[in-house]
Amino acid sequence: MEISQQFPVTLNGVPHLYCSNAFLALNMRQGVVWAAFCLWALICPLLPVYSHGSVRIGLKKRPLDFNNMRTARIAQMQGKIGGGVMSKYHGFDDPDGEFVSLKNYLDAQYFGEIGIGTPPQNFTVVFDTGSSNLWVPSSKCYFSIACFFHNKYKARLSSTYTKIGRPGEIHYGSGSISGFFSQDNVEVGSLVVKDQVFIEATREGSLTFALAKFDGIMGLGFQGISVGNATPVWSTMLQQGLLHEELFSFWLNRNPNANEGGEIVFGGVDKRHFRGKHTFVPVTQAGYWQFRMGDFLISNQTTGVCEGGCSAIVDSGTSLIAGPTLVVTQINHAIGAEGIVSMECKEVVSQYGNMMWDLLVSGVLPSKVCSQIGLCMASPGIRTVVEKEKMESVEEVGDVVFCNACEMIAVWIQSQLKQMKTKDKVLRYVTELCGSLPSPMGESVIDCTSVANMPNITFIIGDKAFDLTPDQYILRTGDGSATVCLSGFTALDVPPPKGPLWILGEIFMGVYHTVFDFGDLRIGFAEAA
Repeated sequence: MEISQQFPVTLNGVPHLYCSNAFLALNMRQGVVWAAFCLWALICPLLPVYSHGSVRIGLKKRPLDFNNMRTARIAQMQGKIGGGVMSKYHGFDDPDGEFVSLKNYLDAQYFGEIGIGTPPQNFTVVFDTGSSNLWVPSSKCYFSIACFFHNKYKARLSSTYTKIGRPGEIHYGSGSISGFFSQDNVEVGSLVVKDQVFIEATREGSLTFALAKFDGIMGLGFQGISVGNATPVWSTMLQQGLLHEELFSFWLNRNPNANEGGEIVFGGVDKRHFRGKHTFVPVTQAGYWQFRMGDFLISNQTTGVCEGGCSAIVDSGTSLIAGPTLVVTQINHAIGAEGIVSMECKEVVSQYGNMMWDLLVSGVLPSKVCSQIGLCMASPGIRTVVEKEKMESVEEVGDVVFCNACEMIAVWIQSQLKQMKTKDKVLRYVTELCGSLPSPMGESVIDCTSVANMPNITFIIGDKAFDLTPDQYILRTGDGSATVCLSGFTALDVPPPKGPLWILGEIFMGVYHTVFDFGDLRIGFAEAA
């Protein structure tokens, strides 16, 4: 048979296979064989490529939501007023404390899917390197609102379920979950992890979990910080010989328009997701994925805080980058960031300033003004935002933020009235004072039009500079004129010898592909592709 002509089958512009147009003249049986072969050639390159002993888990990314982040901050206040951000990571301020990750997941952006039981019941989880337990809502969760909005594990439907029944509880900065331990098979991608111990949550005591887009948490930290000393899923994978290499890697897609949110590879790395070579640093404390970081620079100028080194944790369950107040203040000053508490203060001035002025001029006492305009239910006296007492509900905490701002503004206006200043001058002055308010537990807002003029931020890791550009460390939420730009840095103060401490969350991991090497107890960073 003479083949008169050949044509290439291309994939993404790359010639892949030559098929003859002469097969059209063959008999039907031969044509079907050739057609099937060409179809196979077209499809195969589109299928995922798995190396031996590894599995890929695709991640979904939800858009950042300013209101969710604000609610997260208010929810955090419930559990840690007076404790500051440090209470997110219990154990660092208490040398004898239990290493349990205390944090808020409401602003987490990346999620994946696992299955529990036989047949598998699917759950969306945060893959969290800052904790070590696996937990999902239980079908026996009757009295927590959060459980009604998420998938629940039904033990009676699984043929591989084993009862344990031992109680378990995990405390977070914005609430807690409690329930009991159970055992069942866990499906992670194509892998089946047999007889994995996990927590069935029967109570989720926080608004955070009710509003969250995920069902549960799959911790990827070390067993030393696991509640109940339960073996983490990742460690069970290794014990059962399911992986070829004792490591896993994270790629978080920073493209807001991409359908693919990212990928975790258990047992290997995907070379398509990074450029160059990884810089590895040893794990200094096997609990969290903790290492020793070098200096920290703003516009290539040292801040002096970490010249002798700082501890750092890589945490995929945290969106922002947290660091010492001294440095974060310098960053936020350099980029013109303004605390959200300052925004709320200015909002009170804008909406109620004239009314407050009129009431004060008429002789109403500053302590009565805010209750008269409806921002305070009562006037218990002036309190600073940092010194508020622990509140019973998120709504009450939200009201107190505005109430506190109002009470301070009333005193400021009253003091200016005594100096016989005009209303316009007084309200401008009070607005400037609002801009100086600290925001120790909130995100900081910046002017979106000034991003291009902001400095680079540099972390020195393993004697190599890891830069973050303004576009990389600024978070954007909303569209068009409603776009809000947030600083990706928040304050976290841990005293020596365990501090100063940095938490490198999704912002950093989105820029740098990260390898968590359990076998050699090290962490690697390379530029993400």
